[in-house]
Amino acid sequence: MIDAREHFQKELQKLNDLILKMGGMVEKSIFRSVEALKKNNPKLAKEVIDEDETIDRIELEVDDLCLELLATQQPMAIDLRFITTGMRIGSDLERIGDLAVDIAQRAEELAKLPLLKPLEDIPKMAELAEQMVHKALDSFVKRDATLARTLWTDETKADSYRNLVSDELTDIMTKDPVTTPRALPLILIARHLERISDHATNIAEDVVYMVEGKVIKHGPK
Repeated sequence: MIDAREHFQKELQKLNDLILKMGGMVEKSIFRSVEALKKNNPKLAKEVIDEDETIDRIELEVDDLCLELLATQQPMAIDLRFITTGMRIGSDLERIGDLAVDIAQRAEELAKLPLLKPLEDIPKMAELAEQMVHKALDSFVKRDATLARTLWTDETKADSYRNLVSDELTDIMTKDPVTTPRALPLILIARHLERISDHATNIAEDVVYMVEGKVIKHGPK
């Protein structure tokens, strides 16, 4: 017969596994949404959009499990922080999934038009965003606050890429307004990728809280 503590530990492991499953799916969504853009593939973009429903469903499962554990187990210290952090990470991953859908929708729009210019910085930005999400989840699995803190530097890089893309495309539109339908979706994609990086940083901040009990969201990093 499983005692209460063993059952609690199994439920914590289930929460951990759900978050990692969700994380793997959103990493895949980021990659595929940008691939749809690069390869002018609306079918791939549609697949990203359709699979978002599964990510949403897992987030609800994470929420339900966290609330159940908080209500029935009265966890203390590190276990309490793990559960509350798990709930927040689930929310950030769901938003990342939504942003991947936004990118896929822009890719669908652009598939109908000739590409304005060769894609250079957006694929680099997408790779950085994927790496940040992966690194944030890795820090969660390893309970590694030091690894989590490395995302602050990555976030600065993501901001720089966003500014570079936005400035270049805004200049193109200003000189030739006819290019707006092809340039504006790319600016939005860069913003979506920068927001994904922000959510990865949120996850890293939550990991620091989980491991060290320090709230750093609104303070100096």
